[in-house]
Amino acid sequence: MSKTQTPPSPAAAVLGSFAIHNRIHLYLLDALAPEIWSAAPPGGKGRSIAALISHIHSVRLMWLKAAGVKALPQPLDKESSVPSAKKALNESSAAMHDLLHPILEGSGKISGFKPDAWAFVAYLISHESHHRGQILLLARQLGHPVDKSTSYGLWEWGVR
Repeated sequence: MSKTQTPPSPAAAVLGSFAIHNRIHLYLLDALAPEIWSAAPPGGKGRSIAALISHIHSVRLMWLKAAGVKALPQPLDKESSVPSAKKALNESSAAMHDLLHPILEGSGKISGFKPDAWAFVAYLISHESHHRGQILLLARQLGHPVDKSTSYGLWEWGVR
């Protein structure tokens, strides 16, 4: 940010961070080998990468529904394609933005979540990042780890 730019409001900064976080998901999906997308985890227990992304989207939908959002994005099947998953993540991210924007600019309270909307966004990012780590581990276990450039790129929030 240059010296003449006005810093974003705290609400805009938090919403911007969630948007970057979502783009990091998309960046990772673009880097994964297609053959591991629906592959079963070694040992047969746990979720596939496709199912992990479906879970992330489903948890967003669960919170949107709990908050009373009427027009929810479509659910994502555990066997959906990468393009479908990217579309679903973008839709649920946009719906979260629409839900959170007025709350973060106003009361800061999310119905059914304590302590507040700020912590709610931190919770979402933490939860989803945990699963992003599982995706990276699963890709490695399936013999297709992401390359170093992608691995470092997951942390380049300033360019995503």
